[in-house]
Amino acid sequence: MSAYTGTLYIVSAPSGAGKTSLVKALVEALPQIRVSVSHTTRAMRPGEVDGINYHFVEHAEFRERLERHEFLEHAEVFGNLYGTSQLWLEEILAEGCDLILEIDWQGAQQVRRLLPEARSIFILPPTQEALRQRLTNRGQDGDDIIERRMREAVSEMSHYTEYDYLVINDDFAHALEDLKAIFRANRLRQTSQQQRFSGLLKQLLA
Repeated sequence: MSAYTGTLYIVSAPSGAGKTSLVKALVEALPQIRVSVSHTTRAMRPGEVDGINYHFVEHAEFRERLERHEFLEHAEVFGNLYGTSQLWLEEILAEGCDLILEIDWQGAQQVRRLLPEARSIFILPPTQEALRQRLTNRGQDGDDIIERRMREAVSEMSHYTEYDYLVINDDFAHALEDLKAIFRANRLRQTSQQQRFSGLLKQLLA
């Protein structure tokens, strides 16, 4: 049995699959879920807030934290570094909250090696055409960047077999219900319920 009362979830998806929007809606619907705030060296985008979307740090500070073994996992994506604080993660899980790590397949492999009890979810777009359209509609990148992201997306999606669950984000509401079902069902597992209702179970069996 895990030493934590909460469950760690890995959620991965190619850029443009709708992962961020789905996770945001999931957390609003199920209050016992928290989202890990990663450290990153990439530049802050319009509308983002330091400490809410990411902890934005310089490359030098990231490297120092890496040398102190502060990250559970870390990865380089499009030339930027990303990492998850191990201490913060352990504190949240010990409180009984479920915690989501929004990381790519490389980070997911690292986390599964260290915490094999973690559950993992991969979110896929309904078609490549839909993914390309979503990337184009953002209006953030030029054609060359979109083409690079599409090539990267195909490579990322090939790792779906490494995950416990697959959610197809064709209809947003349906995909959100699928995500809710995963989290609710996992909380009803015997081992989870035994931790949560130990007092009641002792009374029932007295």
